Amino acid sequence: MAPAESPQPARPCRLVVLVSGSGTNLQALLDAIAADPGFGASIVAVGADRDGIAGLERAERAGLPTFVCRVKDHEDRAAWDLALAEAVTGYQPDLVVSAGFMKILGKEFLTRFGGRVINTHPALLPSFPGTHGVRDALAYGAKVTGCTVHFVDDGVDTGPIIAQSVVEVRNEDDENALHERIKEVERRLLVEVVGRLARDGYRIEGRKVIVP
Repeated sequence: MAPAESPQPARPCRLVVLVSGSGTNLQALLDAIAADPGFGASIVAVGADRDGIAGLERAERAGLPTFVCRVKDHEDRAAWDLALAEAVTGYQPDLVVSAGFMKILGKEFLTRFGGRVINTHPALLPSFPGTHGVRDALAYGAKVTGCTVHFVDDGVDTGPIIAQSVVEVRNEDDENALHERIKEVERRLLVEVVGRLARDGYRIEGRKVIVP
């Protein structure tokens, strides 16, 4: 995965955030950046795969540039992936944050931004990957689950792990209740991780992400 190392930036780390829905992770980042002048990062644009979502409205209220790249507007997924990569490239990001972005990024995007795309997952990877991580942990009878922040590679939730937090599974939990508690932890962890990477840089050695 390249680049394997990120230098410590002399300027705020430029973030492009990708959203598909309500944008609560985006809002957590916006709030953290506004509250802490030393956070080390700034959001330069927010992109989405569909129109009319709350995540875009949050970005617009914050005065941020937005763009929409819909799969149905392109000949195939490869053409969409290229268009998305071009749109993101225009903002010259240091990191791309997939904040509830519900599309799999393809070859062209990862060729340009491999080792720089951060994603969250509502389980403790490598356990329970895929779109039903919370449901699968409950069905398996796990006593703890949690969330993972990781770099995106060409697999499904298989990229190098940056950080994880644990959430207890309660006897009375259903999928919604457990997922809501995971989301709270996930937002805090994402903000912490993005700030650390932005301020301190990082390097990737095999599957290990090392932050100085």
